[in-house]
Amino acid sequence: MKKGRVIALLPIGAFLIIYLGLGIWLEYIMKIPMGFYNVPIIIAFLVAILVACLQNREASFDQKLEWMASGLADKNIITMLLIFLTAGAFVGVVGRSSAESVAYFMLSLIPAKFSVAILFVVSCFVSTAMGTSVGTITLITPIAIAVSSASGFDPALCIGSVMGGSMFGDNLSFISDTTIAACNGQGCEMKDKFRENFKIALPAALATLVLILILSFRGEIQGAVNQPYHLVQIIPYLLVLLGGLIGINVFVVLLIGIISGSIIMLAGGHITFIDLLSNMGSGASGMFETSMVAILVAAMCALIREYGGFDALLSGIRRIFKGQKGGQLGMGLLVGAMDISTANNTVAIVMANPIAKEMSAEYQITPRKAASILDTFSCIFQGIIPYGAQMLVALSAANELGYNLSAFQILPNLFYPGFLLISSLIFIFVLPQKSVKNNA
Repeated sequence: MKKGRVIALLPIGAFLIIYLGLGIWLEYIMKIPMGFYNVPIIIAFLVAILVACLQNREASFDQKLEWMASGLADKNIITMLLIFLTAGAFVGVVGRSSAESVAYFMLSLIPAKFSVAILFVVSCFVSTAMGTSVGTITLITPIAIAVSSASGFDPALCIGSVMGGSMFGDNLSFISDTTIAACNGQGCEMKDKFRENFKIALPAALATLVLILILSFRGEIQGAVNQPYHLVQIIPYLLVLLGGLIGINVFVVLLIGIISGSIIMLAGGHITFIDLLSNMGSGASGMFETSMVAILVAAMCALIREYGGFDALLSGIRRIFKGQKGGQLGMGLLVGAMDISTANNTVAIVMANPIAKEMSAEYQITPRKAASILDTFSCIFQGIIPYGAQMLVALSAANELGYNLSAFQILPNLFYPGFLLISSLIFIFVLPQKSVKNNA
């Protein structure tokens, strides 16, 4: 092991000061809408890399470039980038009408008093199929507002249910950027991580659904939301979900989704061929920033590792968290702290990945469990922070439709992240544990 040096963690501190500090200033002092997301995260990481390059003057700049290049040469980084772009193309093909069709179909079948529960279930399905919580909230929040207006349900309850369901799918989806980052960072199969996660997420989702139903029966609810839908458009989502569960290679699964989605959208006259190509390009382009962040973080972490920063961090974690269960909790809190600092669960996972990899070896945690913990805890924290993209997008969509809500009205209705935390702690401290030695 290299000698641990706390000062080697300075680049992470520089990033947090710039990104978190500017974000808070723009969002809460300057009162700029979505101000936190006006801070260019790529520039913040470039500054952090500059700080890393200015450290350790014993090494030449060429040597530091070689260290960064070695960090980028990892097979998992390349795989992650390719999946990001392919998943973006798939989402661009199927579009928003497919997700809306699922919601309107279920709302047309179920009585109004179950409509909030339906919003939660639909959000779970759509986010699992699309692999994006923010995209799900963007699509389903206007429907949630329509449900609230027609039935009399509290809009904060409707939106909170949508946000909870969106985090369910973000945590489980085979094409979610968090799943891609966690699995490739820890070196495990997506289907294995899904099985590990499902045991945690399903009890939390069922508990959330029961609580929503209890709250739904408190008053007299009437009205209904009736909108046209095209049920055939959900076929690409179902094929992607089924292929992922079976264990088909993720690139093959996404290719099947893209081809089937293209055929359905073109044959149904929902889009022209030129627009389809444009949407595929836009979907892939939407992943560029996430891909670039993955590249910059890999380069920065390579320097920090060479300087002994990770050894210093692991030494501190080792003193606080004892045993395999303590190591798992420490890993969860590590990615949670990263998420609170960055307000982005994918970035939090990418930053925590190299440290978590070493923690897995230290505490004998299997790759699938490590990936599950990283994804789950990042979703728990991302689902409740008032300055996260999920919350800001939901509030923005509600405000555009004439509902002036605050984050603190919605927070008490975010049941799923709370139940997910309880389920995760039970999973760590109560259920039997397996280690790397007896379960690869």
